[in-house]
Amino acid sequence: MQKQALISVSDKSNLIEFAQFLSQKGYKILSTGGTFKHLQDNGIEVTEVKDVTGFPEILDGRVKSLHPAIHGGIMARRSDENHMNTLKEYNINPIDIVVVNLYPFFGKMNTGLSEPEMIEFIDIGGPSMLRSSAKNFYDVTVVTDSNDYAKVQEEIETAGTTNLETRKLLAGKVFNLTSAYDAAISTYLLNEDFPQFLESSYEKVMDLRYGENPHQQAAYYVDKTKNGAMKDFEYLQGKELSFNNIRDMDLAYKVVSEFEEITCCAVKHSTPCGVAIGDSVDEAYQKAYECDPVSIFGGIIAFNAEVNQSTAEELNKIFLEIIIAPAFTEEALEVFKSKKNLRIIKVKNPVSDKVSYAKVDGGLLVQSVDNQFSTDLKVVTEKQPTEKQMVDLVFAQKIVKWVKSNAIVVATNGQAFGIGGGQTNRIWAAQQAIERAKKVQTEELVLASDAFFPFRDSVEFAAENGITALIQPGGSVKDQESIDACNERGIPMVFTGMRHFLH
Repeated sequence: MQKQALISVSDKSNLIEFAQFLSQKGYKILSTGGTFKHLQDNGIEVTEVKDVTGFPEILDGRVKSLHPAIHGGIMARRSDENHMNTLKEYNINPIDIVVVNLYPFFGKMNTGLSEPEMIEFIDIGGPSMLRSSAKNFYDVTVVTDSNDYAKVQEEIETAGTTNLETRKLLAGKVFNLTSAYDAAISTYLLNEDFPQFLESSYEKVMDLRYGENPHQQAAYYVDKTKNGAMKDFEYLQGKELSFNNIRDMDLAYKVVSEFEEITCCAVKHSTPCGVAIGDSVDEAYQKAYECDPVSIFGGIIAFNAEVNQSTAEELNKIFLEIIIAPAFTEEALEVFKSKKNLRIIKVKNPVSDKVSYAKVDGGLLVQSVDNQFSTDLKVVTEKQPTEKQMVDLVFAQKIVKWVKSNAIVVATNGQAFGIGGGQTNRIWAAQQAIERAKKVQTEELVLASDAFFPFRDSVEFAAENGITALIQPGGSVKDQESIDACNERGIPMVFTGMRHFLH
């Protein structure tokens, strides 16, 4: 009995060479639709599936391979006498190799197609053939990734067939693909942030050298259903990215994306160490550098505007790991070439996450992202903040939500001079931020807190060390003590009513 291979693919990469090989090895090739025409046009002898089923494609091609003559040939266990007798009874020939990849539903998401158009990219016959083949991997070789053609070809060339271990691996890849494919469709149709079952459609785009530490393995995956700043970025130059690099890039770009003004953010060890706005990228960078000229060394720098030559020349004066921005001038890129290891990343998509995840042992916490700021700002003290103080307070508030709790940001004139975070109590975070700020700036400093002050000690310390205004969510049972402390010292304080913990 002649061996058979069924081929039906949307991605036709390297297909002709593989089909020619199978044909040369005596496989009868079956195919459908566009793949049939592609093979035929390239001189490969191919039989159309309708000639096997005796039934034409119907419903605009929605039904063509869903037939016992196809699935029977795939699903029959070769070692089961009853199965093989059934094939003989109905004149069905076994199908030994199935080469199928799916309608590009992934690629059509976020492209603006209408719902009826998207629905037509939901593949039915493809997943059915893949699942049938994968279930019967003891007898059937199923290939869904063109990168696996070479391995299958090598084994057939060497041993006449593929080995069981390979068939099992390829079957696993099928269910890995179809689960992500179905999850993407579910995500599109449900459009819910918290469905009953958490969908996952992430594709590996790179293996990383290691994780947070050299003894940890790591890889980077991107969401196949949504766009985002850390997806499809353009790698313009530099060493390969690490696990920690990508996390810091994500944080730095999210910070600058909070602002409409030209903004620069420096990040070190997943913590902003300098943030500033300016009338130009040059000014924004110089002001961010002044915030913490020590920690910025070896850091990640993000901009929300195009980086020009003069800024590139300044950036090149210190050691940096990464510079990330939505655009770079050709002159700037030429300057960066002198530092071949410096990674230059061009972002193509805006920040767009709607939910965030935190893995725990045996579970996953899912929440909507913290993408809001209070518009109901209330001055709770006798003294009102000046217009400049209010501008600085709002600036500091936009940064404090990106600092690990407990978080304090001390700022003035569009510069975050003091950033204190990750402390187990708020007074320590306040002390850390204020002491850092005072090393480089002592006048007109304001302070933002990510959560309420549980005691008046933080307010008293701030007042004693030159802080001229404060902004915090409020909500403590001892709010009045903090208000009284401000009133006693003639310092304005603003309540936002919105906490911004980042654990």
